[in-house]
Amino acid sequence: MSTKPAHILLVEDNEGDIILTLEAFEESKLKTEISIARNGQEALDFLYRKNEFTKAKRPDLILLDINIPIFNGHEVLSQIKDDEELKSIPVIMLTTSSNQKDIDEAYKQYCNSYVKKPLDMNEFLKAIIKIEEFWLQLTTLSNK
Repeated sequence: MSTKPAHILLVEDNEGDIILTLEAFEESKLKTEISIARNGQEALDFLYRKNEFTKAKRPDLILLDINIPIFNGHEVLSQIKDDEELKSIPVIMLTTSSNQKDIDEAYKQYCNSYVKKPLDMNEFLKAIIKIEEFWLQLTTLSNK
């Protein structure tokens, strides 16, 4: 197993959810490096290494909210999965939306999983830990 920290791009505009997500990863046994994009434009700039993100590292995993400013999560997901260089990065939709249309659209655009954010803080922390266990411990990610 690699000792290199897993690099996660968290695309989230809710400051409370950012703090909770960072807390959950801090409590983990795994070393992670987390970058944050607070809207869809920042996420795309990060992934394409534009503007202030020219030195951004390619993430191993993307946690993507749907309801973010500028470009929403569906638009960002579509860009990622249409790009030969980016489409192998797993994208987990992590959102409050339980709307079946959002779920169907996310899978139609090849998200790797769809996780509804629990409203309870402890349940939210548990969900992040489960994402980490599955995607960063159990699963073998592309090294591309």
